[in-house]
Amino acid sequence: MEQFIQAVKDFFSDFAYSGGLIIIRTIAFALLGLVVLKIVRMLTRRAAMRSKLDKAAATFIISIITVVLYIALVIVIVSSLGISTAGIIAAFSAIALAIALALQNSLASLANGVIIIFTKPFKKGDIIMINGMEGTVQDIRLFNTKILTFNNEEVIIPNSDILSETLINESNRPLRRVEMPFYLSYVADATEVRAEILSQIMKNKAIVNSPKPAVVIDSFGEMTVRCTAYAWAPVEGYTPAKIAVRDIIYASIRKFGAEPSARKVHVDMAQNASSEGKDE
Repeated sequence: MEQFIQAVKDFFSDFAYSGGLIIIRTIAFALLGLVVLKIVRMLTRRAAMRSKLDKAAATFIISIITVVLYIALVIVIVSSLGISTAGIIAAFSAIALAIALALQNSLASLANGVIIIFTKPFKKGDIIMINGMEGTVQDIRLFNTKILTFNNEEVIIPNSDILSETLINESNRPLRRVEMPFYLSYVADATEVRAEILSQIMKNKAIVNSPKPAVVIDSFGEMTVRCTAYAWAPVEGYTPAKIAVRDIIYASIRKFGAEPSARKVHVDMAQNASSEGKDE
C-alpha cells in the first residue's frame, strides 16, 4: 500500500515538474479570459444601448472590442505556455498585411462604412440620390449600403463608391420644393393661366403655403412661353404634391385653351437648349 501511495506521489510530482502546473494555469487563464470577454461584451452592449448609438455603429464597436479581446487572450495563453510572443505578434502582423493587400477595395469600403456610420450623412429611412439612383435607405452595413428604389428594386452600393460620389440627401430638411416647367401658347392670356394655377396650388392640401408657391415666366420661345410652377411640400408628401401640381397645370391649361401643339413645344425646347449651349 505504501508503495502505491508513493507511486501516486511520484506521478503527480513528475506531472508538476514536467509542465502540469503550466497547463492547469493556462486553462485557468483561458476560462477566466472567456468570462471576462463575455462580461466586457455585455457591458459594451448595454453602454451602446444607453448612448442611443446607431445599430450599425453599436455592432461595429462590439465587433472591434471582441476581436481585440480575443487577440489579447491568445497572447496571454501563449505567454502562459512559456512560448515567446514576439514570433506570434510577427505572424499576426504578416497575416494582417497579406489580408490588407488582398482586400484593398473591401477595406476601403469598410473604412468608408465606419465614416458613414459615425458621421451620418444619411440614416436608415432617408431618401438619397447617388450615381443617378434614387431610393430609400434600407440598411447601412460596414461594407455596403442597401437602398430601395421607387421601382421596388433593391440596390447594393459599396461604401467606397458612396463617399467618392456626389450624394444628395432629400430627407435632411422638412420641406422639398416641387419645380414643374410647362409651356403656354401665345394665343392664351398667360396672366390668367398663371393665376389659376397658383390659386389651385394654394388650395391643395398636399402643398404648404409657407414658403409661398409661385408660377413664373422663364423664357419666351418663338411659338410658346416657358413657365415654371414652384410649390413646397413636406418631404414625406413630396410625390403626391408633385402629382397634384402636374394635374393642376394640365387642368388649367386645358381650361383656358393654352396648350401648344406638340410640334411647337419640341421646336421651343430645341431652341432653348441651343441658346443655353451658346451662352455657356
